[in-house]
Parts: sequence; structure tokens; C-alpha cells
Amino acid sequence: MTTLENITLNDDGYMTEPAQWTEELATALAEKEGITLTDTHWTIINFSREQAADSGAAPTLRQITKGAGVTTKDLFKLFPKGPAKKVAKISGLGKPEGCV
Repeated sequence: MTTLENITLNDDGYMTEPAQWTEELATALAEKEGITLTDTHWTIINFSREQAADSGAAPTLRQITKGAGVTTKDLFKLFPKGPAKKVAKISGLGKPEGCV
């Protein structure tokens, strides 16, 4: 089991070294946010990581809903209170642009 003790998070809770990200780490980060990952969560996380690899930035809420095929309502259910930010944190990405 992976713990968060071996990684460094910035003051906002984002990984400072995204290369350390693993699926086990994502599970631990999700648990820290009170989220138990399902297949739908993984679809969103994998889409977000692919999008970030292509663009160099974490995807926005709109990009996630369009690209991962989930509604905004469902995204808020899966990642409550700031879904784009939580997806980015759990995916080992930086803070999405356009998020305050």
C-alpha cells in the first residue's frame, strides 16, 4: 500500500513531482479527499493524464466532461466540491488553468 509520506505536496495539495505518480498513489490521494475510486473515476483520471501529457496542463472542467464523456452533474457527484481541482490532484497534475 502506498502512503503519502514519500511525496511532497504544495500548499494547495498538488504533487510537486508528478513523475512520482502511480495508480496506488492516486488511490491514497483520493482517500485523502474522501473518495473511493470506481471505474468511472479511473476513466476520468486516465483521460486527464493523457490530456495533460498532450497539452502540458491539467484539463479544465469542460475539457473533462467533453473528453471523458461524463456530465457536469456526474463529475460533481464523483469529485465533490471542485471536481477539476480534485481530478488534477488525484491524477498527479498541477492546478487546472482557470481555477481560482
